[in-house]
Amino acid sequence: MLVGAHVSTAGGLDRAVARGAERGAQAIQIFNQSPRMWRPTAYGEEDFAAFRAALQGSGIGAVLIHAVYLLNCASEDREIRARSRASLIQSLRVAEGIGAAGVVLHPGSAKTGDVPKAIRRAGRVIGEALAQTESAELHLEDTAGAGGTLGRSFQELAALMEACDGDSRVGICLDSCHLYASGYDIKEPDGLSAVLDEFDRVVSCERLRSLHVNDSLTPLGSNRDRHALLGEGELGERGCGTFLSEPRFEGLPCVLETGRDGGAPSAQDVRRAMELRRRARAARRRRGARRGGARRGGARRGQ
Repeated sequence: MLVGAHVSTAGGLDRAVARGAERGAQAIQIFNQSPRMWRPTAYGEEDFAAFRAALQGSGIGAVLIHAVYLLNCASEDREIRARSRASLIQSLRVAEGIGAAGVVLHPGSAKTGDVPKAIRRAGRVIGEALAQTESAELHLEDTAGAGGTLGRSFQELAALMEACDGDSRVGICLDSCHLYASGYDIKEPDGLSAVLDEFDRVVSCERLRSLHVNDSLTPLGSNRDRHALLGEGELGERGCGTFLSEPRFEGLPCVLETGRDGGAPSAQDVRRAMELRRRARAARRRRGARRGGARRGGARRGQ
């Protein structure tokens, strides 16, 4: 697992790499433009080259781009869908320019409308954006389930992927806070394992491409997307450590989005995530050794 943080691009695209390195991050996530504005930042090949050069020797092994919050690929409003498509295309092109692992996208919202129709609309917009770009992956993020947001269940994520014609460039980003708030109990290792078994049956773990590790300010099944400082929310140290130490997550970029740096992750937050991961992995090894010993003991007693 590559543990890291969302960082700012203020002052230049390549400055994000330095901020990630300062935090000891193994992965970073950025916005390719202001997250609350439609107007794209005009990055060119010089910016991309500077970013790639900064990445060399930085210790950062993966980069994610988060698409801006204004996007709603499922909107009934044609202008909103057109703007969403254009912004998504821009994000995918920047991802290709800097060699990002993928673009993370909130799939959209049906608001109070028909969910299956909204999923079909989102699939068309996403498919059109992919058709106008070459290679960058798109990671659909699960949601907490407030209002008509799409992606609140594994079934909805599977339907969204089907609406994109199963394009191999489309994967999933799982967020620990969103999973818990939408009703998936991932606080304990056995619970998370069962949830991932379900994910594998419905979506396929082969489609899991990235992760967000965030604690939840609200309880299980609240359907509210409210992040807490890592280990200080409803998931707590145990739940966050469980997520960070899950064996099926190995090799994936896992980005922290909330922290002590004015709400953004600080070096302290990244260190805390790595420490929770270390402790939880050690606990898993001890538990595995005890279970293995119990099985061997049972076999001897039965002989």
